[in-house]
Amino acid sequence: MSALVAVRAPLGRQLRSELRWILRRPRTVIGLASLCLVPILAGVGLWFATDGDGPAGPGLAAIIAGNGLVLPVFTLFLALPLLLPLVGAIWAADGLAGEAQHGTLRGLLLSPVGRIRLLAIKSFGVAFMSLVAVTLIAVVGMITGVVLFGGDGMLTLSGSTLSFGAGLGRIALTILLVTVQVWGVAAIAMAISACTEHPLVVMAATMAGVIVFAVLGLFSALDWLHPYLITSAWEGMIDVMRDPLPTEQLWRGTVVAGCYIVIGLSLAAMRLATKDN
Repeated sequence: MSALVAVRAPLGRQLRSELRWILRRPRTVIGLASLCLVPILAGVGLWFATDGDGPAGPGLAAIIAGNGLVLPVFTLFLALPLLLPLVGAIWAADGLAGEAQHGTLRGLLLSPVGRIRLLAIKSFGVAFMSLVAVTLIAVVGMITGVVLFGGDGMLTLSGSTLSFGAGLGRIALTILLVTVQVWGVAAIAMAISACTEHPLVVMAATMAGVIVFAVLGLFSALDWLHPYLITSAWEGMIDVMRDPLPTEQLWRGTVVAGCYIVIGLSLAAMRLATKDN
């Protein structure tokens, strides 16, 4: 009698199955649709604030009039401190804690998938959906900005004007940088998600951590700690709107987020490796 051999499903099939599982959930569709409203509301608000051609306020908002390509960058920076980390935390909470709450994680841990491979699949789903969320905000913001403010070029904070193609390049760079920051937060959320069966605990703990980090970044007495806080790099990302493009702060912030990704996924892997069935 031949021995039974457990055969693992191809990795590509597992990744597609994970994405289908995420995208078919009604709250995912509702959440993505809600994210589309953020740049639309921001654009309409700025349009009324400028009366179509006046100043809108400090920073990026001050150069929005006549420069619709600035709107997606402005909206992403507006959503980065709280909204996008919350989105990443929600998908991370559903990935492990949500499965545990519904009793399906036990079956996944007993299946011949491998725990590290399971974590990789869940992390891929969270990373992909985070990229989708950030890209969706940027694309809707770009369309809204061009419609409301025009989009012949992009006026930078340095006073120069980039061509339409170069402006699209800056938007793509912003999408990439913001996504990496969201991945850093989501990785920590994955570590928390591996330790609990309650998704709300994951979301609350993650957002509390983001808020605490932001508060710690306000104290000058803690200057030694600021380089290690993921939130400290978010203000420096405004450099994507300068010409020529300074890369020091952008690179440093990306490295910090990368460290958080490694730490978060390592902690999640350690927890899953020792998690009982």
